[in-house]
Amino acid sequence: MPLAGDANLVSSIDAGDDVRVASQVHMPLPMQPGGDRYRRDVQVVVVGAGFSGIGAAIRLRQEGLGDVLVLEKAGQLGGVWRENTYPGCACDVPSSLYSYSFAPNPRWSRVFAGQREIHDYLRATADRYGVGEVLRCGVDVLRAWWDEPAARWRLETTDGPYSATALVLATGPWHRPLLPDLPGLGEFAGRVFHTAQWDHAASLAGARVAVVGSGASAIQLVPEIQAEADAVHVFQRTAQWLLPKPDLPVPGTLGWTMRHIPGAQRAMRSSQYWMQEGLGYALRHPRLIAPIQAAAHAHLRLAIRDPQLRHALTPDHRLGCKRLLTSSTYYPALARPHVHLHPTAVTAVREDRVIGADGTSVEADVLIFATGFHIGQLPLAPDTYGTDGRSLHETWGEEPEAYLGTSVAGFPNLFLLLGPNVLSGAASAITVLEAQLNYLSSALTHLTSGSYDWLDVKPTAQTQYNTALQEALRTTVYNTGGCTSYYLGPGGRNTFCWPWSTGSLKNRLNRFDPAAYTCHSTDRTTVMASRK
Repeated sequence: MPLAGDANLVSSIDAGDDVRVASQVHMPLPMQPGGDRYRRDVQVVVVGAGFSGIGAAIRLRQEGLGDVLVLEKAGQLGGVWRENTYPGCACDVPSSLYSYSFAPNPRWSRVFAGQREIHDYLRATADRYGVGEVLRCGVDVLRAWWDEPAARWRLETTDGPYSATALVLATGPWHRPLLPDLPGLGEFAGRVFHTAQWDHAASLAGARVAVVGSGASAIQLVPEIQAEADAVHVFQRTAQWLLPKPDLPVPGTLGWTMRHIPGAQRAMRSSQYWMQEGLGYALRHPRLIAPIQAAAHAHLRLAIRDPQLRHALTPDHRLGCKRLLTSSTYYPALARPHVHLHPTAVTAVREDRVIGADGTSVEADVLIFATGFHIGQLPLAPDTYGTDGRSLHETWGEEPEAYLGTSVAGFPNLFLLLGPNVLSGAASAITVLEAQLNYLSSALTHLTSGSYDWLDVKPTAQTQYNTALQEALRTTVYNTGGCTSYYLGPGGRNTFCWPWSTGSLKNRLNRFDPAAYTCHSTDRTTVMASRK
């Protein structure tokens, strides 16, 4: 799937509540803010222009907090949907849930939208809400630190210094590709790349392709490339549970209904939300997993007739212990005669060969890493410094924690989006994000209306919250499923999952609780003088 150009594929917008995805409207990139394009000292700086950053800019401006800048290191917005252009890339949440509630799109072409269509939707929504006025692309944040005398966040960037009262990190958990350090990798004679850094110049026609990994990107990628490649070798360290994925084109009549019948799209979104919540309830109560796991096993049994291959694809952990995967094309692709599954980790690479831990050795012209991301390692954590001069990474170690996944003690006026322990194996990340945006806007409104200089979550509030959270996670399948996953940090602590319902998360984030924070005011004359 080729990457869309920097200046096309933007959507036209109806006057109503929906977003039309077209492909011929030009948007100049990189976008620059209107008015004083050189302003650097603002109320809020948002780092990152994916779903989180764009959503934050829209919501804050709607709430009257218009003194915002969004800094994006790439040449255009999009986040993971800009970066991941591998064949077959698509969301694994129903399209109706994978959109902002304030900008529903009744024109999704498929039940599960693909990368290009999602990227188009995000750019169209940003265009519709004027995000280009506050977006600066090509600006990489190198370091951020809290300047207490000035009550400001100071930022060092590739575009020079910036400062803000509040700093919002919207960099997301799917940001930095995870590449294994394999002996001999530098001497591999063929093409080598990660799925998030797809090499569109690499031809797979007639090639022998080795795919390392069997997670979310691999199950989308392998069915797409197998028709082109001469041979595909899939190295699977751990077997995954797969449920069927009803990825179908949206029927014309359904699309018409979504566009023209009042409340139809809301009803569809609500029904799919409750289906996801039902699955999430089972993941939190492992005794209910058995019927879902039986369905996944039946899916495997019906698709794979070879007993040896079926055995290799049968997980030894409970469904939900790892990220839940859905595909109706992966198993049939593995059953093709020129596609070979190797149930082993890769331990080395030779000039033209990939070596498995079990001694497997296969010739390859192209080596593709479908090995995911450094989940749990916030990209700017080593370079964001709080009140005591320590970075977020130094404060956290290898197992990050935050209050409501949003605030970290010792880092005033810093807000994380999709931070630690707010996601789960079933909920849409966009639903979670919008709940956090409610909290963010409430917190900043409290900051400005109360004439405070900064808000800092109390260490006791953060500790009590995380103690209760970890206790609730203790009995979930995320912790008890019998596998290792990116949900768990090096010390075994779950740093990713939310252990209760999405509704409870929304309720907790629906309003800002000032009792959990130290709200600080300083001499405003001193503060204003230090800003000059």
